[in-house]
Amino acid sequence: MTTPTTQFAPSSRMGLYEPLHQLSMWDDTFDGNISPGTGVCIITDEETKLDDKTEYTSDKSLDHAEDSHASRSISEKIQRRLAQNREAARKSRLRKKAYVQQLETSRLKLAQLELELERARQHGLLIAGATANIGLCATVNSGIGAFEIEYGHWIEEQERKLSELRNVLQSPIGDIELRMMVENVLNHYCNLFRMKRDAARADAFYLVSGMWRTSVERFFLWIGGFRPSELISVVMPQLEPLTEQQIGNVGNLRHSCIQAEDALSQGMEKLQQTLAQSITFLAAGAGNYTSQTASALDKLESLESFIHQADHLREQTLQQMSRILTTRQAAKGLLAFGQYFQSLRALSSLWSARCPHEPI
Repeated sequence: MTTPTTQFAPSSRMGLYEPLHQLSMWDDTFDGNISPGTGVCIITDEETKLDDKTEYTSDKSLDHAEDSHASRSISEKIQRRLAQNREAARKSRLRKKAYVQQLETSRLKLAQLELELERARQHGLLIAGATANIGLCATVNSGIGAFEIEYGHWIEEQERKLSELRNVLQSPIGDIELRMMVENVLNHYCNLFRMKRDAARADAFYLVSGMWRTSVERFFLWIGGFRPSELISVVMPQLEPLTEQQIGNVGNLRHSCIQAEDALSQGMEKLQQTLAQSITFLAAGAGNYTSQTASALDKLESLESFIHQADHLREQTLQQMSRILTTRQAAKGLLAFGQYFQSLRALSSLWSARCPHEPI
């Protein structure tokens, strides 16, 4: 008679369905179909299997621990590598930023040199050297080149500020925000006067000649800029209605401006006369040539003072007008004054681009 143990003896059949065979065997045992010896044999085989399983589980736990340790080691290496990569990327970004800044600085310097060379060509500042080695030497004023770059940026910023002011005046904005914008525009004009002071130290004649302005703007030029009384005449039609007190204050300010303008204009005429006399003495060879030359140079240097006084009068006129007017009136006045110079520049562009007339 075949015993139940023969059904489970081959190890090759111990697989996925082994628990089902074990349940079947336990059922037969409870039914009394198995001898006691058979039951002992089954228990012995099961204990052996359990021992083997425990051993396998222990080995597997060790392998898992080793795998976990190896995984942690690999994870730490990956983290270190990622940290190194992040540090390398950060340093690369810093180097790139420094390189871009260096390129931008070089570009600005190159643009400045190009402007200076172009001005030198236009004004005839490149002169031939009468030396043994024939060549060219250039008198290039770096201060004027820097002013031209700054003034170009100032015009761009002025266009943007006027556009903002125009939009704000069309919206229901409070007086506090509007006053901040008015102060911002006034400070922008103060920056222009500061730039002109630096340029006057480099070459006062450059500012007086108005080469930094368009041709139509130069037609209205007065000692390197606009007449302060002109400012009042331009903005007054845009400010109505004014109170009687405002009208009186604006009238007094305009009268003071005209008096100061006349005084400065007379000073400029006197400077021209004395300078012409000095040049006449130099041409005739009368007196000490060295002292006459020094005197003429001193008179030329006084031109810088006239430019400073004229700009101071312009700045004070802007400030006084903003105090006399309400905040909204001051904003309208600054907008009207800015648009006035925009129109002059536009007219100058049209004049330069016009077709030449055919000769009759």
